[in-house]
Amino acid sequence: MSTKHLTPLTYIDVIARAGSIRKAAETLAITSTALNRRVLALEEELGVPIFERLPRGVRPSAAGELLITHIRAQLSDFEKLRGQIADLSGERRGNVSIACSQALLPYFLPEQISLYRAEHPAVTFEVSLRDRAAAEQALVDSSADIALIFEPVRLRDVQVLITVRQPLHAVLAHDHPLAAKDVIRLRDCAAFPVGLPSQQYGVRHLLDLALFRSSVDLPVVIESDSFEFLRRYPQHEQLVSFQIPVGLPKRPDEGIVTRRIDTRDVPKGLLYLCQLRGRTLPVAAAKFAAQIEAVLETEYR
Repeated sequence: MSTKHLTPLTYIDVIARAGSIRKAAETLAITSTALNRRVLALEEELGVPIFERLPRGVRPSAAGELLITHIRAQLSDFEKLRGQIADLSGERRGNVSIACSQALLPYFLPEQISLYRAEHPAVTFEVSLRDRAAAEQALVDSSADIALIFEPVRLRDVQVLITVRQPLHAVLAHDHPLAAKDVIRLRDCAAFPVGLPSQQYGVRHLLDLALFRSSVDLPVVIESDSFEFLRRYPQHEQLVSFQIPVGLPKRPDEGIVTRRIDTRDVPKGLLYLCQLRGRTLPVAAAKFAAQIEAVLETEYR
């Protein structure tokens, strides 16, 4: 992002994200000594420390948190202005920052971003994997324009643009005995080894609630924070893993099939498209959000 007139402030934002002046200096391609001098000069101007110096890095002070919130708001406003000016000339520019659940990364977002950039090649994207709580926080601290969250935690400061229901699917090898069924009961899965996502993910949240209400005991042999790993692993063993439709390929995947879990056992979860409540998005982000909303409305409802 080119914001030369905001450069001294963007340095503070980069340091906050890196958690270290040294790491931030590497990102900014300047010396850590020079970067530290800039921080000290700004702290002297403000009359308070911006960062607390720790043995292994830095963290924002209370005053620093206020400053960083102000900086990110300025950066967001500048992106909005750039987009509006670009639209005057008929060429949309800008940067779209997305925080999302892991299920959106393999198929859905690559397809949607490529479609958008085919029409607006000057627009750039930042896509960050965030768990349910962190995705919401990214909206609050303005590090993300929009978020796509499956089974969010609270939604207190969030404006929901659209929600779509997502039934849980079992992911199986094509020759798995359960692949012969159209719909699978949770008790069917108990006869086979099971792979589950880690606790922080919405798919796991749905399964934990369902298991708590039932007498089914799944033999969990693998737990992972990678859905890609859990999607691939059933090719090597008669293991059952789980995913939602937005995280699955539209075309058959070699060696893998998916079957819907009966909603009597596991109710459908909710996928949310959100932005920060009360915020006016930059033009590029608003247009991309509208594209995503339309696709979710037509293809997943």
